[in-house]
Amino acid sequence: MKSEIIGFENFYNRICVINVVQDKLRILAIHGYHQSDIIFRGKLGSLRKGFKKELDFTFVRAPHKIPTKDEFDTDAEESGYGWWFNTEDRVFKATVQSNDCIGFEDSLDVIIKTCQEHGPFDGILGFSQGAAFAVILCIMQQRKICPFKFNFAIIISGFISLCAPHAEYYNEIIELPSLHIYGQNDKVVPNDMTEKVCDLFKNCSKIIHEGGHYIPSQKNVYKAFIMEMMEKKLH
Repeated sequence: MKSEIIGFENFYNRICVINVVQDKLRILAIHGYHQSDIIFRGKLGSLRKGFKKELDFTFVRAPHKIPTKDEFDTDAEESGYGWWFNTEDRVFKATVQSNDCIGFEDSLDVIIKTCQEHGPFDGILGFSQGAAFAVILCIMQQRKICPFKFNFAIIISGFISLCAPHAEYYNEIIELPSLHIYGQNDKVVPNDMTEKVCDLFKNCSKIIHEGGHYIPSQKNVYKAFIMEMMEKKLH
C-alpha cells in the first residue's frame, strides 16, 4: 500500500512540473558563431535568473565545429561551433558577401530535429549568427517550408545574411511579433545590417543600448516584450 501512495505522489509531482512548464514561455535559444549551447547558456544566465518564473529555455548546439580561431565572437573556455560558413576554408564573417553557405542544411536539420524532440516552442531567441539563422527560420515558418511554429522572436545583434543562397528569404514582411536588441557601438555587425532585419518584421519592438556586440543582462530590456508574450499565451 505504501508503494501505491508513493507512486501516486510521484505522478502528482510530475503533473505539477508539467503544469509549471506549460505556464512558462518555452524558448529555443540559438547561439552565435564560435559559441556553443553551453557558452550561450552562461551568457543568458542573468536573463534566465531574472525570468525563471516566466521562461524555459532549450539550448541547441550548431553541428559544425570551428577548426581555427578567428576574430568573430570567440570564447576561449569552450570549443566554438557555427551554423554555416561562407568561405571554402570554413570561416564565417557577417560582413563578407559570398556564394556559399556551407553546412546550412545540416544546421536546419538540427533545428527541425530539436523541435520534433523537444518542442513545441513558444518563441525563438538568437544572437549574432544565431539571430540571422532565427530570422531565416521565421521566414521558413511563414512560408510553411518546415514543421515548426514559433509565436515570437527575440533577435539580438542580428543581421541579414550576405550569402547568395539566402537572398530569397528577404523579399517579404514577417508577421511574427519580434524584439530586436543591438548595440549602437557594435563593431562586429554594423548597425545598418541590423536595422535591415528590423525592417523585415511588421510588429517590431526595438531596444538599442550604448554598448557593442553582446547580450544585455538588464531585466528591463526584455520585460515589456516578455510580459506581453506571456499575456498572449495565457489568454
